[in-house]
Amino acid sequence: MVITSHSECAPGNERAFRQVVRIDAHTLHADIPVSEGGGATAPGPHELFDASLATCKALTALWYAKRQGIALERVETSVERDDTSERKGTYVLKVHLAFFGALTEAEKEKLHDVVGRCPIHKLMTTTTVEIVTAPFVKAT
Repeated sequence: MVITSHSECAPGNERAFRQVVRIDAHTLHADIPVSEGGGATAPGPHELFDASLATCKALTALWYAKRQGIALERVETSVERDDTSERKGTYVLKVHLAFFGALTEAEKEKLHDVVGRCPIHKLMTTTTVEIVTAPFVKAT
């Protein structure tokens, strides 16, 4: 899979930092806060990073519940970020989860256990990610 991002507008425009992000057939946007010169017209990269964890946990719970016949109707997640020590190498994300449906306490506990092992959680905490930055070569 290739994800692309490009600037939406030319410099000098109030949306000079806004990005158009394409992931398969989906289009998203990203921006930076007004305090940093952006327009705050869309989530920033940190918000998208944090959102990937929230959505992965919710989707993992729903997927697991469906496979196990658990009556999970919906999941709500929220993520609180503490980035005060990010430059020192610590980025803290506190995820709050709520499961809705006719669930037993044992099923809720199992879902909490399962979401602790969602793919993005594991990626963020146990995997070495190597990033190679290369010149852009557009396919013809």
